[in-house]
Amino acid sequence: QVQVKESGGGLVQTGGSLRLSCAAPGRAFSNYAMAWFRQAPMKEREFVAAISRGGGNTNYADSVKGRFTISKDDATTTMYLQMNSLKPEDTAVYYCAARMDSPFGGAVYTSVQNYPYWGQGTQVTVSS
Repeated sequence: QVQVKESGGGLVQTGGSLRLSCAAPGRAFSNYAMAWFRQAPMKEREFVAAISRGGGNTNYADSVKGRFTISKDDATTTMYLQMNSLKPEDTAVYYCAARMDSPFGGAVYTSVQNYPYWGQGTQVTVSS
């Protein structure tokens, strides 16, 4: 069973920055393709950003392109989401997701259904 745990959420003003972390201890971390999703109250969970197993490929939702950066550090078995220029509409619970992937693939996966392993979420609130 893969365990992932998010941290780094909080309250920030419009235009501010936060960095979310997703820890996934274990030697298999380098085999994971990973992603961030978010869910606002009364809304469905939506894709934010994804990164391939090797970290060479990334994908972002249009709403966060140019503001958010996803990265993956195999040495510390941690994935990050650097969030800059935050807006009130970024307010949501942010979830880390992981899946095992082929050592030969560089795919990024953007659907909730692609990921079997999820964290409990971390709240991000952006005040106007």
